[in-house]
Amino acid sequence: MQDLKERTKIFAIAILKFTEEIPYARATDNLCKQLIRCATSVAANYRAAKRAKSTADFINKIKITEEESDECLLWLEFLEAIQPERTETIAKLTQEADELTAIFVATVKTARLRQYVSKRNK
Repeated sequence: MQDLKERTKIFAIAILKFTEEIPYARATDNLCKQLIRCATSVAANYRAAKRAKSTADFINKIKITEEESDECLLWLEFLEAIQPERTETIAKLTQEADELTAIFVATVKTARLRQYVSKRNK
């Protein structure tokens, strides 16, 4: 399986390349900026989570990656609505954002469970 640190970086790069292909218009420009911000944030915050100082810090940073990857889905939905000719590319990016979101949701659940068990065993 691909390393998640690398996977989030590849996702951000794919978003950057995708947004470069979209012709400029006021609406698409704003959506692309939002999408770029979220996608790069996923990669940056996952990297930060790998260096967390505590379990609580890790959970907080992973929650941010979860929220940002989910937000990517929203901007992709908007872009699909106004750029229907790009549906195939958007579908691939949406699938990756959805999978990343699911991974981060599961990661938070696991980390919280481990945190709970650790506190109970003390």
